[in-house]
Amino acid sequence: MLTNTPKKDPVVNLRSDAGLAAALRVSMARLNRRLRRQSTVGSLTPTQVAALAAVERSSGITPGELAELEKMQPPSMTRVIAALEERGLVSRTPHPTDRRQVTVTVTEAGSALLKEERRRKEAWLTQRLKELTPEERSVLRAAAPILEKLSRI
Repeated sequence: MLTNTPKKDPVVNLRSDAGLAAALRVSMARLNRRLRRQSTVGSLTPTQVAALAAVERSSGITPGELAELEKMQPPSMTRVIAALEERGLVSRTPHPTDRRQVTVTVTEAGSALLKEERRRKEAWLTQRLKELTPEERSVLRAAAPILEKLSRI
């Protein structure tokens, strides 16, 4: 007999590094999925959104540099850039010193799209944070720099 009752997560030993890693992986994946559902750019893939944000942060980046930054193969990044350019979210211009290359910059439309995307996700997350106790929010404030450090290692 099938039921619609949610499965309980297995008990994880948070005292071990392996248990903590498992708990963080599951929790962060769920949170990421929930945040993606807040997206206003349903026509863009997560890879395209990530590339657009990287171009915004590193304006004037070459496609090769962007591919390296995003850990992608250059031909794949070329297709991502072409899709973003087709939608008017990025533009390509000749490289200032190497005429064989181009640089990629975000357009006003691309910046506006990212701004709205961030606003929606942060509004959703702000609402979820209000459901936590002050102590829980304090723990998250302390953990935020540590999570950022983990994301860059």
